[in-house]
Amino acid sequence: MAPLHRTAVFFWSLFLLTGLVIAQRDPESTISYFQNAPARLFFFDDTTSVIYFDSSTRNVYVSDNEGKEWKLAEDVPEGKAAMVIEHPFDNNYAFILTKGTTHYRTDDRGKTWSSFTVPVSPAYVGKPLSFHSNSKKYGYILYQGIRCENGIFGESCFDDTYYTTDAFSSEAKLLLSDTSKCQFAHSSKGFRHSTHDDLVYCVAFDSTGSNGMHSLSSSKLFSSTDFFDKEQRVEDLGISKNARGVVAFAIVGKFAVVALRDLSPGNNGEMLLYVTVDTKTWAKGQFPHASSAQLRENAYTIVESTTHSLAVDVMLHDRSTIGTLFVSNSNGTFFVESLKDTNRNKFGYVDYENLYGVEGVGLANVVSNAKEVEVRRKEKKLQSRITFDDGRTWSRLRPPTEDSDGRRIGCNPADNDCSLHLHSVTDAHNFGPVFSSPAPGFVMGVGSIGEYLRPYKECDTFLSKDAGVTWTMVRKDAHHYEFGDSGSIVVIADDEEPTDEIRYSTDLGKTWNKYGLGIKLRVRGLTTIRDSTSQKFILFGQISKRDQKADLGPVATVFLDFANTRPRQCGSDDFEDWYARSSTHECLMGHKQYYGRRKPDANCYVGKKFVDPIAQYEDCGCTDEDYECDYNFIRQGGKCVAAGPEPIQAGECAPDSPKKTFKGSSGYRKIPGNTCDGNKGLKKDTPVDKPCSQAEPQEGQIFHQTFEFPAAVQQYSYFKESRTILVRLADHTVWQSSNEGYIWQQVLPDEKFVAFYLHAYSHDRAYLITESEKYFYTTDTGETWYPLTAPIPPNGFGLAVLHFHPIHSDYLIWTGQQDCAAFGPSCHVEAFYTRDNGRKWDSIDTYVRNCGWARDAELRIDPDQILCESYQKKAGNQKFFQNDNPLELISGTDFYNKRTKLFNHIVGFAKFSEFLIVAEYQPEKRSLDIQVSLDGRKFATGLFPPTLRLEQHAYTILESSTKSVFLHVTVSEQPNLWWGDILKSNSNGTYFGVSADYVNRNVNGYVDFEKVIGLDGIALINVVGNPHTAPLTGTKEIQSRITHNDGGTWKTLTPPPKDANGNKYECTSTSCALHVHGFTERFDSRATYSTPSVPGLLMAVGNVGEKLAPYTESDTFLSRDGGFTWEEVHKDAHLWEFGDSGSVLVMVNDEEPTDHVMYSLNEGMSWTEYRFSDEKVRVKSIVTVQEDTSRKFILLGLYPRSPKTAVAIHLDFSALTKRKCVLDTTDPNHDDFELWSPSEGRTEACLFGRRTLYHRRTRDANCVIGDQEKDEEKIVENCECSAVDFECEFNHRRDADGNCVLVESTEALPNDDTCRGSSEFWYERTPYRKVPISSCEGGLRLDQGTAHRCPGIKGHGFFFWLFILAIPCLFAGFVGYWFYHKSGLARGTIRLPGPEGNSRYTSSSGALSTLASVPWFLIGLGGIAWEWASSKFGSASTRFRTRRGYRHIPVDEDAQILRFEDEE
Repeated sequence: MAPLHRTAVFFWSLFLLTGLVIAQRDPESTISYFQNAPARLFFFDDTTSVIYFDSSTRNVYVSDNEGKEWKLAEDVPEGKAAMVIEHPFDNNYAFILTKGTTHYRTDDRGKTWSSFTVPVSPAYVGKPLSFHSNSKKYGYILYQGIRCENGIFGESCFDDTYYTTDAFSSEAKLLLSDTSKCQFAHSSKGFRHSTHDDLVYCVAFDSTGSNGMHSLSSSKLFSSTDFFDKEQRVEDLGISKNARGVVAFAIVGKFAVVALRDLSPGNNGEMLLYVTVDTKTWAKGQFPHASSAQLRENAYTIVESTTHSLAVDVMLHDRSTIGTLFVSNSNGTFFVESLKDTNRNKFGYVDYENLYGVEGVGLANVVSNAKEVEVRRKEKKLQSRITFDDGRTWSRLRPPTEDSDGRRIGCNPADNDCSLHLHSVTDAHNFGPVFSSPAPGFVMGVGSIGEYLRPYKECDTFLSKDAGVTWTMVRKDAHHYEFGDSGSIVVIADDEEPTDEIRYSTDLGKTWNKYGLGIKLRVRGLTTIRDSTSQKFILFGQISKRDQKADLGPVATVFLDFANTRPRQCGSDDFEDWYARSSTHECLMGHKQYYGRRKPDANCYVGKKFVDPIAQYEDCGCTDEDYECDYNFIRQGGKCVAAGPEPIQAGECAPDSPKKTFKGSSGYRKIPGNTCDGNKGLKKDTPVDKPCSQAEPQEGQIFHQTFEFPAAVQQYSYFKESRTILVRLADHTVWQSSNEGYIWQQVLPDEKFVAFYLHAYSHDRAYLITESEKYFYTTDTGETWYPLTAPIPPNGFGLAVLHFHPIHSDYLIWTGQQDCAAFGPSCHVEAFYTRDNGRKWDSIDTYVRNCGWARDAELRIDPDQILCESYQKKAGNQKFFQNDNPLELISGTDFYNKRTKLFNHIVGFAKFSEFLIVAEYQPEKRSLDIQVSLDGRKFATGLFPPTLRLEQHAYTILESSTKSVFLHVTVSEQPNLWWGDILKSNSNGTYFGVSADYVNRNVNGYVDFEKVIGLDGIALINVVGNPHTAPLTGTKEIQSRITHNDGGTWKTLTPPPKDANGNKYECTSTSCALHVHGFTERFDSRATYSTPSVPGLLMAVGNVGEKLAPYTESDTFLSRDGGFTWEEVHKDAHLWEFGDSGSVLVMVNDEEPTDHVMYSLNEGMSWTEYRFSDEKVRVKSIVTVQEDTSRKFILLGLYPRSPKTAVAIHLDFSALTKRKCVLDTTDPNHDDFELWSPSEGRTEACLFGRRTLYHRRTRDANCVIGDQEKDEEKIVENCECSAVDFECEFNHRRDADGNCVLVESTEALPNDDTCRGSSEFWYERTPYRKVPISSCEGGLRLDQGTAHRCPGIKGHGFFFWLFILAIPCLFAGFVGYWFYHKSGLARGTIRLPGPEGNSRYTSSSGALSTLASVPWFLIGLGGIAWEWASSKFGSASTRFRTRRGYRHIPVDEDAQILRFEDEE
C-alpha cells in the first residue's frame, strides 16, 4: 500500500512597528511511514526524484519532490522487485529487476514503468547490468543472467550475458555464454581512451570440463567491437598464453585492471594485476615486496583511486585484517608502499577515503598495535592519518584545543599521543562518503581525541572547513551529518539514542539551531541529493515500539526543507576563494586548486541547485615532483639515468656524418596530466645534446663502456628479477648501477659500509651495514635509500648480521655485538628482532651465535618461532668461549617469549627445503649426531651406516631439493688430505646411505658437488682417485663423476671424440674420461656449470685424461644434454656466462690478462672475438642478471698496472639482432624452438621414471628470446620402473657389479609392516629403495620383497564397502555438486565492496568508498639466500656456511658446514 503522510508545518512571523517584514523561519517537515527501512535509497542525479526500495516487501516507492511525498511504483506488481539499479549516465532511466525473466524500466525518473523480458533471470552478482558511458549510447546495456541445465548430477548453472542497444525496447540478444563479467570499455568517465565505441570486455570461460564444470585455467579476458558477432579476441595482456586464470576485470578511474591467478609453470598460483590506460598496452602491476605483497584471495582491495594513481590495499597477514596501502605511478604499473598497518574488515572494506573534490587529500585508519593483534588476538587500537600529497606522506590529525562547550581538551594537541581519530569505512553509519561531500572543503566525522580511537558511542562529532587541516568539535556524542546548499547548511542528528530533534547550522558550525521533528525515532540515515546543493534533506529511522501506532508503519522518513531559513540569496560579495590543501602541499600535479565558497558569516543561501562546485586551477612552477623518468630511463639514486644506449632516429650519428652529437632525452618527462609551468620553475624535460657514443648501435654491432672503481671489488650482487647491481669495494664504499653496469653511481658517499645484504625473499629490498648502529635500506631496488638505527653495532664475530623471514618481509633478526670496545671482558653477541623493518627492535637473547626464523620457504612451521644457538653460561668474553660452555638450541614461540630447550649441546642448525637439521654434539662419544625435523618440534636422529660411526668432526649439508638430504661426511682430514663420503637420506631425512666415496673437499669444508639447475636428479662431483696413495704423496688425483638418477649411481663423464681444433685426444684408453674443475677452485661460487634459463646447457673447464689436470692446462667444454655428452668449444681455461636464455654465450680467458671476449650465438658451434679494450684486463668474473635472461654483461676485473683498483666493462649484445624468437606450438616446424628430452641419446628412454620434454631455442636460430614465454615442460608419460629408479637401502652399498649388498658386520633395517593409505599389501624390505624423485609406476620393483596382505578393512568384500562408503559418498557428491552449481560458486566471481556488498543501507549519493576487491590466496615463497662479505667482519664462520650452488640464489658460500674441533 502507499505510505501514509502526515505534514507538520511550523512557521512564525515577526511584526515590526514600521510594517510587516517576512523574516527567516524554521524549517518545514513532512513525515511518511513505511513498513521497513530502505535497502536502497537514491536520487536520480541532478533531479528531485528519489527511489525507496524495501527489500523485505520487495516494493519500490517513488518521490518526485525530494522525499516529501511517496507512492508505489506504477505498473510494477507488488512484491516482485529483487533489486533497483539506476542508469549512472542517464538520469531518466532506472531498472527494477525481478527474480524471473520479466523486469521493469522507467525512462521518466520513476513516474511510469514499462516491462521487458530477457531469456534468463539475473545472475547472482551485485549488479547484473552494465552501462555505456557515452550519453548518445544510453541504451547500450549489458545484462548478466544465469542459465541452468539438467544433467546426470542435477542442475548445472552458468552465466550468460545479453546486450541491448535501445535499453530493452527490443528483444535483448545473446552477447557471450559462460561469462563471469562483461563491461563496456567506455563505462567510466575517467577511463579516457580512443578505442572503438562498442568495445566490450568479457571475463569468460573458453571450455567446459566433462563434468560440466569450468576450470579456472580456461577463464580468459575476451574482447569484441561487434558484440562478438564475428570478432572475438583473447586479450593476451602481453603474456600470450599465460593470460588465463582471469578472475576479475574492473575499470577504476583512468585504469582498467585485470586480476588473474598465475598458472604459469613453477608458480604457486598467486594473484597478478595487469593494468592499461589505453586498452592497447597492458603492463603487470609491480609491487615493491616480492614476498609480502603477493595478492591473495580476499586479501587485496582496489580502493578509491585518484585521477593520477591507482591505490591498492594488500592484506599481508593470514591471521588478522590488517593491510598495507600501495599507490602506483601514473600508468598504474609500479607501486610503492604508502601506509602500513591499514585497518580493514573481513569483507575487504578498508578504512580509506579520498576527500571529494579536493585533489591529493585522503583519510585512513591504521592499527597502532598491529603486533598484539596478529600474535595475541588483542582488540585493535586504531589511529587516523591524513595525506595532502596523494599518499606520498601521512600525518596525524591535529585535534582542536577546545571541545564543543569551549572547555580545553584533556591533552596537549602538540603531543603525538593527543590526536584526533575518526571512525571510517569499516564502521560507516551513513550514506555515501564517510567524511566528505561535494561541498568543497567541508569534512565531518565521528571520533575521539587521545592516543587511539574509542568505541563509536564514546565519540563526538567533528567538523573541518579546510579539508582536514584543522578541526573543531561541533557536538558532543556521535551524530549523523549531512551538508546542503553547497555547504551553507549542516544538519546533524543524534546517532546514539532515539531523538525527536535535529540541529542545523547556517554559519559553518559556529552556532547551532534546534528543530523538533514531531516524532521520536532512532535515526538510521540522513541524506540529500548527490551534489549537496539542495536545501532539502531526508532523514529516516526506526520508531520505538511505545511510540508506534497501529495504522502506521514502524519506519518513518522525515522530509526536511530549509528553504525559508535565510532571508535572501547570496550575491557575488558573499563568496570568497578557498584554496584546497594545506600550505605545505599547495601544488599537486603542477597546479593549485581553489573554489568559490560562501563566506561563513554571510546570512544567505547559495541556491544553485544541481550546479556542482567548479574547481579553479592555478598553475605552479615545475618542481622535481612534477617529473618522472622518460622512456628508456630508470631512477637511480634519485636521478633518472639511461637504461642503456639511447635509441635514435635513422640517419642520426651515421658513420659518414660529420655530426658527433644528437638531440637526446634529458631523462625526464612531465607526469601525464601535470600542468606545471616550466618557465616558472624547473624545466627538466628539455632535450640535450649527447655524444653519438651514447646512441644505440646499429643492428649487428656490439656496445661496450668502461668504468674504473677506486678500489678492489669485495662484494657484488644483482637484485633478483632486476637490472640493478650493487658493488662494495675495499675502501668501504658501495656503488650501484640500475642499468646492468652502463652507468655507475656511488651510494651515500659520506658513509662507509662493511657489508650489504639482499633480502632473501623480498627481491626489491637490500640493507647497507655500517660499523655503527646506523644502517640503510631500500624497498625499491635501490631507487631510494633510507636510514634507520639498529639497537647495537653489527657483530665482528663473522656471523650473519641479518636474517630474513620467508613470509613477512618486514620481519628481521639483527645479530650485533655488545660491550666489545677495547676487548671488553663482557663482549658478546646479542640478537634482536623487528616486525616493522627496523623501526622498533625487541631483544631476543644474549650470548648467542646464531638466531634465525624457524620458518623457511618450504619448512612451513610456526611463522613466529625463532631458533637460537645460545650459550649456556652467559658471562665473559664470548670470543674466548671453549667447549666447556655448551651451545644450546633454544626454540622460542610467540617471538621468543615462550622458550623451550631443544638440545643441550649443538654445533649448529641448518634449514634446507622442508628439513630442519641440527648437528648435536655427543660429549661421551666425542662425535656428532644429525637430528632432523619436519615441524620444528619433533626430531629424529639421522642413522648412518656403522662404518661411518667414528668420531666425525665435520659434516657439510649439500642440498635437499629432491626430497632427500645430501650430506658430506669428512673421513680424511688433517694432517692428511681432505675428502669424505656423500650420504643421501630417505624422504624424511632420517636414514642415510652412502651415495659416493672419496668426494673431494677443501680445507674450508667446501665440496666439489653441484646439481644441474632445472633438471632434478643430475649432479656432478669430483672424487679423489688415489685415496690410498694420496696421504703418502701429498697429492690428490681428482676425477669427475656424474649422476642422472639423484645419486643412485655415478659414472665418469663421456669425453668428446675430438678437441676444439678437430684433433683426436692423446688419451684413448678406456680409463680416459672428461674431468672438470669444481666448486672448490672457483673465484666466484655463483659461476655454476648450468643456467636456470636453458635446461640441459652446461659449461665447464677441464681436460680429457685419466685425472684432472691443473687449471692452467685445461680447456673449455660444453654440454647441451644435461652432461650426457660433451664437446670442447675452446682451448685454454675460460670464464663463461649465459645470456638471453642461452642465445648468447660469452667467454673470456681465465689464465692471463686479455683485451677481448669470445661470444657465440649458436651455443658454441662457432665463436666470434670482440675487443673491448686497448689495455689488457685480468677478468675475475662475468656478471649478468641472476636469471640469465639479459643480453648485457659486466666484466669485473683489474688492470695489471693497478691491482688495488677495479674495472667494470659493460658489454651490450642487444643490437646483434632485433628479431624476436617465435614459438608456435601449433606449427613447431616453422618456429625457432625445439622440444628436447633429457633422455635423448640415452639407452634408457626415461629419466626419473618419466619422459619429459622441454622447449629450447634451436641451436642455429639467430633471434632474441627476451621475455618470450616458453611452453611449460611436458611430462609425456610416467614410465615403468627399472633398475635406474632405485638406490641402495640403509647399510647397503653397491658392489663391483653394481648390485646393492649389505655392508659387512651391519644389519638391515627391520621390515615396516605399516599399511599406508589404501594399500592392500605391505612388502618386506630389500637392499633397494626407490629414488624419492622418481615417478615410475609398476615394472621392476626392486624395493618390494615378499608381499603381505594388510589386516583390517581389506578383509571385507566389495559389496560391504559399496554400501558403507560408496553410497553415502555418492549422495554427498550429488548434494555438493548441486549446491556448487546452483549457488553460483562455480563461477570465478569478483566482489565489488561498495553499495551492494553488504546489508547496510546504501545510496549513490557519493563516490564509493571501496571500488573493487579481487579475492585470491598468497601461495608460495622465494628461495633461501643471504649475502655476507666483509673484510673486518669476515665472511661467515667456516664452521657454519650456506650454499646452494644455484645461480638464481645469490650466495657466496659452499654449504652448511657443521663442524666441531676440540682445539678451538
